Amino acid sequence: MRREQPIFTTRAHVFQIDPGTKKNWVPASKQAVTVSYFYDVTRSSYRVISVDGAKVIINSTITPNMTFTKTSQKFGQWADSRANTVFGLGFSSEQQLTKFAEKFQEVKEAARVARDKTQEKIESSSSHSQASSVNGTDDEKASHAGVADTHLHLKSENDKLKVALTQSAANVKKWEVELQSLRESNARLAAALQEAAASAEQWRRRFCSGRDNSARLRSKVDALEEQCSEINREKEKNIQLEKRIEELESELREKETELKDLRKQSEIIPQLVSECEYVSEKLEAAERENQTLEDKVQALRSDMEESRFRQHHLKGELRSFLDVLDGRLDDLHDLRRGLSELGADH
Repeated sequence: MRREQPIFTTRAHVFQIDPGTKKNWVPASKQAVTVSYFYDVTRSSYRVISVDGAKVIINSTITPNMTFTKTSQKFGQWADSRANTVFGLGFSSEQQLTKFAEKFQEVKEAARVARDKTQEKIESSSSHSQASSVNGTDDEKASHAGVADTHLHLKSENDKLKVALTQSAANVKKWEVELQSLRESNARLAAALQEAAASAEQWRRRFCSGRDNSARLRSKVDALEEQCSEINREKEKNIQLEKRIEELESELREKETELKDLRKQSEIIPQLVSECEYVSEKLEAAERENQTLEDKVQALRSDMEESRFRQHHLKGELRSFLDVLDGRLDDLHDLRRGLSELGADH
């Protein structure tokens, strides 16, 4: 069974007063270390011990005349005349400082009680020694032998304490490594969570942008569909114009046939001047009408060419827009697939 056992443990930054100035604090540890109260069952004494790696930075035996003073909400100190220094502890919270101060007061009171009991034993032992001094040198020799045995026992216990401190330092180092590993893991998890949140926000913005683009594309599709309807109406109009042109061409052929007949009649009956003049006038009228019809046919052909050119141009714009629409639809499919994969990862 171990003679000295921990009764309270906390973590704090350890400082010692500067031996030169007696004013400034000098850090005894680079980071927060374990600080523990130990109780020595054999000696009925209490100590504050802290180890940083393999180095003992606090080894202070608590006595009844010591006082732990809070100098701020997270810092406290006490003077150790045996170590000829002043120890300071910086805690991460006021609650930890309060617990340590309360435990210091409890240990100090327990040390006072233990000292009183020890004093009573010493006085009783002194009285017994004075009474037994009359017995002669044999008792004195036995007393000296007992003191020597006590020294050997104390030396053995001190060696055990050194081994325990070394083991405690190794355990503290191991715990600090594990704590650092946990901190790094927590930092990586926090960074991963932040990155996932940023990625989700980015995907959300892209989804909203894609939704807006989809709405604009849908509006443009509706406009193009309206243009397609207009193209269809133009097609129907072109069909009607072609039919009208065919009718006019047929009428023109009939007029040409009639003109030929009239010319033949004018050649066959030259003596009928009056009729010839009449035929000539009719011919001229027919020619004028023919010219008018040709002008109409030419105008209709020009309208048909213009309609065909507009139809071709609208078909080109429609084909280009459909290509762009296909690309945007592919982007939307990729975006939806990315969102699905992101949702599955979460």
